[in-house]
Amino acid sequence: MMENYSGNIMFVLQGLNDTRTNKQIYFGFGLLIYLFTLFANSTLVITIALDKMLHEPMYLFVCNLFVNGIYGVSAVYPKILADLIVDSPVISYTGCITQIFIIYSYAFCEFTCLTVMAYDRYVAICKPLEYHTIMTNQMVGKLLICTWTYAFIETLVGIGLTIRLTLCGKNIEKPYCSNWEVVKLSCTDVTVNNLYGYYLIISHFSQAMFVIVSYIQIIRAALRSKTERIKFMQTCLPHLITLMNFALSMLFDALYSRYGKSNGPQAVRDIWSMEYLVVPPLLNPLIYGLKVTQIRHSFLKLCGYKLKALRQR
Repeated sequence: MMENYSGNIMFVLQGLNDTRTNKQIYFGFGLLIYLFTLFANSTLVITIALDKMLHEPMYLFVCNLFVNGIYGVSAVYPKILADLIVDSPVISYTGCITQIFIIYSYAFCEFTCLTVMAYDRYVAICKPLEYHTIMTNQMVGKLLICTWTYAFIETLVGIGLTIRLTLCGKNIEKPYCSNWEVVKLSCTDVTVNNLYGYYLIISHFSQAMFVIVSYIQIIRAALRSKTERIKFMQTCLPHLITLMNFALSMLFDALYSRYGKSNGPQAVRDIWSMEYLVVPPLLNPLIYGLKVTQIRHSFLKLCGYKLKALRQR
């Protein structure tokens, strides 16, 4: 039995066992994706920050997605890239808990931010005359603060329930630390942890229902006006694509972690378990940068200024 305190516990991450034969290829590929993800998200954050025309609620919420993407991938990529170099990937108890905190707060913040963005689009399309009265700078600030605060509180409660457990194992079947993987190593009763997990699923399912109801109203309003249809295609469609991708990948990971069979191919399990951590931060800048006209124009204008400054030198 392992005592659940200090740094005596060293978890063994078994998710990368199938990558040993081609670890240089995986390392190079992973490093390129990581650097591109950081570059794409950082570039669009700077673009939105520098262009005052983009200091509108929708773009600030999109910027929050980019910041959250940088925050999330920074908890996963560096550790996985380092583990591809060593023969036996391990992580300390403290390091594992820290990684869990960042990953889960990233996921909760992403989903809550996407929910807030659905509300913003609902007000913009269904109540256009009241939009600037409702979505004031103060309201946007409060919504962003609530998004991060709610994500941190949800994560801290889950971690608090986990660190009280006494553990009897050290093998984690994923390439990164997952809260439920640690809970499964417990020697003691995990009923409370299990119930809290169901609470989180129900809580975010309720957010998903709010988004669905909002979009039913948005689509009805968009069908009545050509202007609103254009606005829907330019701003709502990217949001829907992002939301559906993230929600489905999160749901699959949660259900597979609890009920999936552990005798399937490790590579397949790794891909599904990392999809919500890798794909949204990679695709969000591409979806919004290419689809949302104002962001694309501002980015091209910023690039033009940079090229002009270089030529003048």
